[in-house]
Amino acid sequence: MSTLTATWNWLADPAHWSGDDGVWHRLFQHLALTAVCLLSSCLIALPVALVLGHLGRGGALAVNISNAGRAVPTFAVLVLLLLTPVGNWGEGPTVVALVLFAVPPLLTNAYVGMREVDRGVVQAARGMGMTGRQLMFHVELPLSLPMLLNGVRIAAVQLVATATIAALAGGGGLGRIITAGFNLASTPQVVAGALIVAVFALVVEGLFEIAERLGPAWTRPGR
Repeated sequence: MSTLTATWNWLADPAHWSGDDGVWHRLFQHLALTAVCLLSSCLIALPVALVLGHLGRGGALAVNISNAGRAVPTFAVLVLLLLTPVGNWGEGPTVVALVLFAVPPLLTNAYVGMREVDRGVVQAARGMGMTGRQLMFHVELPLSLPMLLNGVRIAAVQLVATATIAALAGGGGLGRIITAGFNLASTPQVVAGALIVAVFALVVEGLFEIAERLGPAWTRPGR
């Protein structure tokens, strides 16, 4: 029996989709972990990017420092966190590692979006007597929204793909299917788990594309 056939048989077995170790339960855990990390990353990165983008100061340094974090493997960060007191916080190490991983695209895209707003529009808004707060929230933020949302999309897809490391720290998610397959020396299960993660990431990407097409034209990149 080929690996592809065995993988299909594994996926077609209803027993693998139900229960606490089933695909649906692991998928829900994966989705919850991704959502928590994405929300946390947005709460950290977006306010900083918007303020720095509005002020036009310190943003390049913040973006460069943030992007430097991409050079550090997320798994290495997770291992280091497990050796600290944070390692006793259940899913804490995984959440921290994934949040650090998701911050760079969010920060970079939001900051660049703010700085790429037409300076003529900004000057005109200032000439109309808008305060700095009004300028940021009513002019710069709406015009930078396409780039900001693109950063959110990139971060979400990356988190879905990378959240499998939660299993290495004893957490839940689709990574548990893959690690269980390794423990059982079951290649079909490993391939099936990887395939489910890939499909999940593509679904998330597709949902963002659909939302972009159905949304207002001014929220789309290039408009």
